[in-house]
Parts: sequence; structure tokens; C-alpha cells
Amino acid sequence: MFYVHIHRKNSLLNKNAVFAFGLLSLLLVSTRFGNAASPEAASLETGFHQMYNLDFSAAHKTFQEWEDLHPDDPLGAASNAAAYLFAEFERLHILEFDLFTDNGRIEDAEKKIADPANKAAFESELAKADQLADKTLSQSSEDRNALFAKSLTDGLRGNFAALVEDRKHDALGYLKSSRMTAEKLIALDPAYYDAYLAIGIENYLLGLRSAPSRWVLRLTGAETNKEKGLANIKMTAEKGCYLAPYARVLLVIASLRDRDRNTARKLLSQLAHDFPKNHLYQMELARLRS
Repeated sequence: MFYVHIHRKNSLLNKNAVFAFGLLSLLLVSTRFGNAASPEAASLETGFHQMYNLDFSAAHKTFQEWEDLHPDDPLGAASNAAAYLFAEFERLHILEFDLFTDNGRIEDAEKKIADPANKAAFESELAKADQLADKTLSQSSEDRNALFAKSLTDGLRGNFAALVEDRKHDALGYLKSSRMTAEKLIALDPAYYDAYLAIGIENYLLGLRSAPSRWVLRLTGAETNKEKGLANIKMTAEKGCYLAPYARVLLVIASLRDRDRNTARKLLSQLAHDFPKNHLYQMELARLRS
């Protein structure tokens, strides 16, 4: 799950967002991630496709059905939480690309108030996912899905804290925690390509900070290598499953920051083709073509 908001002229976390995993690092199956999806993975894949297509009601229905069929797997609840987060982003217009370049609209977005019912549902799904993941990890500390679910829930919380509630310090902590869990997972299974996104987001976003800021952040255990971040985001964009579209969005933003309109246009063309009901992709693509 999971749209990171970046201002072209300001460094991260001053006026932009963190990730997620959300998204938000956001996702998955009871087997390892890869390009070949099992029948069980297909229903979650359908849910994420619906979510990226901004059909949140359908996504919730798909994820809830998957949860009912897999009551002990934390990935269903984590995925459903991602759909609640993205629905809130859509309602508050946080996903719009022109927020990346308009200071006034950035300020307005930061003052938005979350819908209480949506926030409660989001937090309920996160709590359920964490409870199931913790139970699994207490029995098997190397369970891939449980590790990914923990990384995902931290990423989703980071997105919500940064983009909806403007709690940037808390978001930074979630970002770091998500990345550390993802690293543990990748050490166990290097082909869990969606997990690379958590590493990519922290490194890229914090790598945009000034040299003194990066030095201070590294003292806290954060990673701030911009190029490493881009490499990991590209890994998910090219080889990931559920998070590949999200990773491509981040690459679009990176391209816009670098004034590389051609690359941004190519990536958006693919996104617009894959998710024709997502008016955000269509709108930005039209702007880039003009």
C-alpha cells in the first residue's frame, strides 16, 4: 500500500510525506513474493488492483473475504488497512500530483482532518494485523509473511502520521522500523521484492536532506543514501507484485524532481493503462503531454 509526498524545492519531512508501505510497503500471500502468483495470492492481487484503481469499496470487500478465508494470516488485515489509508488520501486530495509543486496546496493538505470512522477502521485493521503477526513471530521468528506484515503496518502508520496528521517525528520512527524489519526479511528471502520498497523509501527521502541533517539522522540509526534508495525502489517497481505500482509512482515523483519529464511520462503511461479508473494518473499524464 502505500503515495509519498515530496516537494521539489524543500527536503523531505519539512513539507512532505513519508511512506509507506506502505505501504504502504502494502500486500500479500502465504508464500514468498514473486512474479508468479498462487491462486490465494490472486485475490489479494485483485484487491490491490482495485485499490490502485480507486475502487475502495470493492477492495475492502476483496480483502475482507480473504481475511475470512485466512483468519490467522496478518496480511489480509494489513492489506485492508492499506485500502482505508488510500481512501483517506483520495478523500483529502493527498494523492494529487500537483501537491508536489504547489506550496499553498501543501499547507492546505497538512491541515486536513481525518474522517473519524475511517481512522477507527484503519487502526482496527492495523491492530488486528499486528496481533496476528506477533503471535506468528512468537512461534516462528523467521516467518516471511509475518515479518512483511509488521513492516507494512509500520509503513502505513508512517504515511498516516506524515500525510494526514502532520506528525513528522513519529513518521520518521515508523519509517526506520519498517526498513529494519524489511532488511531482516530480505536477509531471509532476497526474492521478496516488495520488501525492498521500505529500504528504498527511507534512503531516498532522507537522502534528500542537507548534509548536516543526514549526519544527525545517521546518528539515530536512519539510512540516508539517495542512490541506494532509488535502486531499491526500482527493484520493487520492476520485480515486485502488489507494491510495484506504488514504486512506479515514487519513481514518477523522483523523475519530476529531476525534471525528467520523459521518464515520468513513460511511467505514468503504464500506470494509466493498468489502472484506467485512476483519474490522478490520467490527469497528470495529460498535463505532462501538454
